[in-house]
Amino acid sequence: MMKMNYTNKYRISPVLYILILCTFTVGFLFTPPSLKAHAKDISLSLAADSSLGIDDFIEILPPTRKQSKTNVDIVKQLEKYHYKDLEIDDHVSSKVFDRYLSDLDGRRSYFFSEDIKEFEAYRYRLDNALKIGDLKPAFMIFNRYRQQVAERLAFLVNRIEKGFDDLDFDIEESITINRENAPWPINTTKMDDLWRKRLKNDILNLKLTGKPLDEIHKLLKQRYRNRLSRIRQTDSEDAFRIYMNAFTQIYDPHTQYFSPRLSKNFDIMMSLSLQGIGAVLQNKNEYTQVLRLVPAGPADKSGQLKPGDRIVGVGQGKDGEIVNVIGWRLDDVVELIRGPKQTVVRLEIIPSDIDGDHPTKKIMITRNTVKLEEQAAQKKLVELKYKDQTHKIGIIEIPTFYIDFKALQAGEENYKSTTRDVRRLLKELIAEKVEGIIIDLRDNGGGALQEANSLTGLFINKGPTVQIRESNGQISELRDPDPEIVYDGPLIVLVNRLSASASEIFAGAVQDYQRGIIVGSQTFGKGTVQSLEDLRQGQLKLTRAKFYRVSGKSTQNQGIIPDIVYPTIYDMKKIGENALPEALAWDKIHPARYQPWPNLVLWIKLLESLHKSRIKDDPDFSYLISDIERLNEARQKTEVSLNEATRKRERQVSEQKMLALENKRRAIRGLKLLKKISDLETTDNTEENEGKPDPLLAESQYILLDLISMAHQKGSVQY
Repeated sequence: MMKMNYTNKYRISPVLYILILCTFTVGFLFTPPSLKAHAKDISLSLAADSSLGIDDFIEILPPTRKQSKTNVDIVKQLEKYHYKDLEIDDHVSSKVFDRYLSDLDGRRSYFFSEDIKEFEAYRYRLDNALKIGDLKPAFMIFNRYRQQVAERLAFLVNRIEKGFDDLDFDIEESITINRENAPWPINTTKMDDLWRKRLKNDILNLKLTGKPLDEIHKLLKQRYRNRLSRIRQTDSEDAFRIYMNAFTQIYDPHTQYFSPRLSKNFDIMMSLSLQGIGAVLQNKNEYTQVLRLVPAGPADKSGQLKPGDRIVGVGQGKDGEIVNVIGWRLDDVVELIRGPKQTVVRLEIIPSDIDGDHPTKKIMITRNTVKLEEQAAQKKLVELKYKDQTHKIGIIEIPTFYIDFKALQAGEENYKSTTRDVRRLLKELIAEKVEGIIIDLRDNGGGALQEANSLTGLFINKGPTVQIRESNGQISELRDPDPEIVYDGPLIVLVNRLSASASEIFAGAVQDYQRGIIVGSQTFGKGTVQSLEDLRQGQLKLTRAKFYRVSGKSTQNQGIIPDIVYPTIYDMKKIGENALPEALAWDKIHPARYQPWPNLVLWIKLLESLHKSRIKDDPDFSYLISDIERLNEARQKTEVSLNEATRKRERQVSEQKMLALENKRRAIRGLKLLKKISDLETTDNTEENEGKPDPLLAESQYILLDLISMAHQKGSVQY
């Protein structure tokens, strides 16, 4: 059985990929007569019009013998190996029930309230079904879901066929953006009205981009026909995968079942042989959403795609037709985005900083393979004026914790690794006579655990760097055995919300040893260890241990709280371990035996006071804070108007805010001001982006200079 441990924070779930990158059941549960009847009648006619491209029925998907046995295998693996000791009982059954319905219909737009009432018969029976591999309840619900989706899409196609004359864009009505807590529609009238509004919203989005009604009619008709065709392509494995993960993620969000196809994709990803755009994607409410960008990947280099952006269309080449992918399975979207290196893929996206579902933006990215050397640590020497003197400081950016395992195993002396590269960079900067160092770990999602351990060793005397607690309570330590300290001067570690796992281990050790000052925003909080187990069908990734700092505090859930906190552009309620359902809790164990450095915490309040005073007059920091306020305001919006005039006014106000902020940034940098925000898309920003201000890094440099100044004062911090 294959086992693999890794520390990357991002889960590769049935709805998550990295782009580089026969009926049989066992047992029986009570089935309400109404559900039995519905199962027999699931072949109800969806539409008499054969032009819709659908048959008179949606076939019933049955579970297989192998799926049933795999179900039992998964239960046994979790009970035996998972870190969380969880009894599969009625409480768990209820959680699985709610999670499964949410995964299928998170926007509460397909199931009726009557469906949910019927399904309630299973709420406290799924635990027994899981133990014996009885998949009939799950497949019953999934088959109902497929039918309801097909019926809704058929409704839209039929509605579009009648034209848009009956849709009034002058009346004041709105549609709720997030329906995860909305009531389920109680009847067909309510359901039809909900979907009428969704159609109206789609039409408005397209009208606001300047498309004529005849083109909108053709585009939407084809979009919904395609989605109708795709729902009929869902198969038994889709049902099984979604249900199994509704169960596994009751343990924790990083425990998932990989179907055979997903296992293959996971292997490709781990080998880094996949060519694509370099983005971590997930399905969210029928959209394909960007979770993060792979450091040094094509998307990262382009600067056009950001975490939180939603991909709504994919096209091939510079002129290829963009195919709408709303409602598609993620693996199908992946197949469209993948392709040979040096070829172009066009994406239509809804930027994360835009209200509602509009407007969209088209970008082009050239596919490529992410090379290890492109993810390597890099240094920069900076000279700054401070208190009438010029000071030299060094900055080392570490995008990921990497190591060339193949070269290491082959016995090559000069294999690539984070620690080896940073050691060399530190010595080069010391030779340049720098007075302080900044380690930039922003957006570093983790990597090789051994590298976090050995990297810490470059800055401390020998000692423990992290503790690992197994499910049986056994605690072990990773230690730096080397007494050599490569760099012993003033140190700043810069982190953000996407700094995770190995990054948190390093930053936590630096903070606990009081070896340097941590600045930035609260980190991700991924403090668990997973292994990959082979099943008779697919694989299971499960959590087996937790990380703890040498102080005894867990990095799980809470992450690292910086000594000096910066504002963050990321939505802390949506991005981070504590935003994931069933995330393991923060806790602490006994501290390890370690020797901290001189007490830097005595100087943190003074450093923070100087920092706050300085940023009051910093124009770049002011711009950043204003932009964050605009984003937070947009995130508070819960409804979108379906009145065309209102929508136009809202869009104009939004664009004016964006334009004012952008021109404020340009004025600071001495750049040409824009007349309208759309000019930004046609502007060549390559040269501008190279010199784009980084207020967080700039302020970190001055905090480091404050620290250096303190270190030079008698009786202050000693290095």
